[in-house]
Amino acid sequence: MTAPATRKPRLSRGATMADVADRAGVSRMTVSRVINEGAKVREETRAAVLAAIRDLNFEPNLAARNLVMSGELRIGVVYSNPSSAFMSDFLVGVFEEATSAGARLILVRGENGQPPSLEELQRLVGAGVHGVVLAPPLGESALARDILRAAHVPVAVVAAGKPPNDAINVRIDDRQASQAMTQHLLGLGHRRIGFIAGNPDQTASAVRLEGARAAIAAVEGAELFVASGAFSYDSGLRAAETLLDAQRPPTAIFASNDDMAAAAVSVAHRRRLDVPRDLTVVGFDDTTVATTLWPPLTTIRQPVRQMAAIALDRLIRALRSNDEADEIFADHVLDHALVQRDSTAPPRLV
Repeated sequence: MTAPATRKPRLSRGATMADVADRAGVSRMTVSRVINEGAKVREETRAAVLAAIRDLNFEPNLAARNLVMSGELRIGVVYSNPSSAFMSDFLVGVFEEATSAGARLILVRGENGQPPSLEELQRLVGAGVHGVVLAPPLGESALARDILRAAHVPVAVVAAGKPPNDAINVRIDDRQASQAMTQHLLGLGHRRIGFIAGNPDQTASAVRLEGARAAIAAVEGAELFVASGAFSYDSGLRAAETLLDAQRPPTAIFASNDDMAAAAVSVAHRRRLDVPRDLTVVGFDDTTVATTLWPPLTTIRQPVRQMAAIALDRLIRALRSNDEADEIFADHVLDHALVQRDSTAPPRLV
């Protein structure tokens, strides 16, 4: 009896670039560079990728390759931010950049600052996205990052307090910005300053608090009173009430974003406190909220729209480029600005 011929196992589906990346232990971008005969791939890495291609009988999808090279990219945008003003600026930034770059966006939304479900993220990966932009706070979500890393999907992160070392990151220096705003309040003469912190699950919250504390520590007699918030208007209402209920309330409140600062102004009005004559209030972000409430808000300008656009631009360049990867994946720190409007004044003599 003749022994059956030994056959190479057949895959239930054609091998994908992700399969090759898994076998070679590299990213899909590296596999793409090898296929496209790009530069900046070490010889041992190139050999591992080519071996994986042979082992898996992988046939590059030339149509998909042409889509990437011609600019018709599918980019996932995953977001879940309690500040509608922040997200409005963020989405305008990515939409404008996607339009100019010829990329198609696939939006996936989580709720209340939490990432989308495991199933939703897996569906996004299964849709064949070439890369993903994570809006804050999802750049620090272990679930989202682990799923995308396992699928070798390149990621761009916006406004992460602690820059990731395996993704494009675009941010400002939160600590320096917060320190500058607190120094501004101290320069006006305030010595009792209330600080509404952001969501404790976000690194940016702790970094902004560090900046405020550093400024306070440099001025004798200055005090910082901290109340917990969550970057939402409702949390700002509760935090402002807590600060103003103190036996010796602060003369100024610095909120970690404009939504919470607007809430503090609302609480002040409800208590018949004049802003800024009785209470100075400042924020962070310079969203549309800062100029639509009365009085207009002194705040830190974080260029959210520009940050989102640059993150998408760097991601697209990384997907297409063979020569600029090191520069593209650098930590991109943009300038911030302290914008003075009508919500600040020296403290009243008491």
